Amino acid sequence: MTAHLADPCAPQLPPMRTIGELRAALTMGYGFPGDADDFEAELAREINHADPADLSGVVRLAEEFRSRIIARQDPVFDSAVAAAVAEIRAARGTTR
Repeated sequence: MTAHLADPCAPQLPPMRTIGELRAALTMGYGFPGDADDFEAELAREINHADPADLSGVVRLAEEFRSRIIARQDPVFDSAVAAAVAEIRAARGTTR
């Protein structure tokens, strides 16, 4: 078995094992603009409406925002979005 070396181009992500660590990452700006406030509002809404025996909405929310942080820190994310937008515009025949 061989050891895999970390990709030097891979983004360095903060720890996000707990809600507190996820909050800290969002507060430090690792997500998209406005994500920290959106997370807090959605987390409060999920907690306030959750059945104490079913916190799956909180789990889903944490997974969603972890994914947003990972996507935002991916060095090819912006170019992939730009390419997709260019394809859509070309298909629609617009250049805006």
